[in-house]
Amino acid sequence: MGNNLKLSIITISLNSEQHIEETIQSVLNQDYPAYEYIIIDGGSTDGTLDIIDKYKQHLAFFCSEPDDGLYDAMNKGIKQATGDVIGIINSDDYYYSGAFSTVNKAFEENILEDHIFWGDVKYERKGKIKGFRPLKRKIGAFAPHPSMFCPRKIYERIGVYDTSFKLLGDYDFMYRAINKYKITPIYVPVSIAFFREGGLADSNIKQCLKDEFAVKIKYSQPFWLAYFIYWLKAIKNFPRILRNSKKF
Repeated sequence: MGNNLKLSIITISLNSEQHIEETIQSVLNQDYPAYEYIIIDGGSTDGTLDIIDKYKQHLAFFCSEPDDGLYDAMNKGIKQATGDVIGIINSDDYYYSGAFSTVNKAFEENILEDHIFWGDVKYERKGKIKGFRPLKRKIGAFAPHPSMFCPRKIYERIGVYDTSFKLLGDYDFMYRAINKYKITPIYVPVSIAFFREGGLADSNIKQCLKDEFAVKIKYSQPFWLAYFIYWLKAIKNFPRILRNSKKF
């Protein structure tokens, strides 16, 4: 193996005392030396900050302050990152052993500034989801961001997360990168991260479908196609939409 790329790992947290220690340990226990760890907290009021404090000596940057949502926090982390490649793992999720070495090896064989890495994700209930499905990229089939590692120079070139999307800012970024800027994906069929379901997006499926439709129109997908896919997904997810509506 050649020189190790420097990875910047960002964790976003808010009142995450139940799972954040597992997230932190999954980063610190990687068999990979060249990384920095950044935690952006949104002003937690539970025991989250006490847990983070136990690991402060391992952090390159930490702040705890109010923000304008998940993607504003991600952008704060990206602004602090100094690594070649950036990975973002939320405080409900965690990396599998060997994830960073897999990412480094994949980028060794490709031009860094022209590629984004995806690996597989294991959902808590759905099981394994492929990180990237080439035949479905136009309709917007992307794995969640914990399986994605993006070079910092790509963020600098095409922009960071659009904070006007409160639920699908990561989807907007992926769709923009692949379908507008034609960034080439590196897909490695290895489980990179565990994704815990039941978060904000999972509880707001109807709004997510609307945001997905808006992203596609924003980047010039034909209206009829975006509209058709919207209704297909609405029908498919109708039981989940109904369940969520009964919670409120």
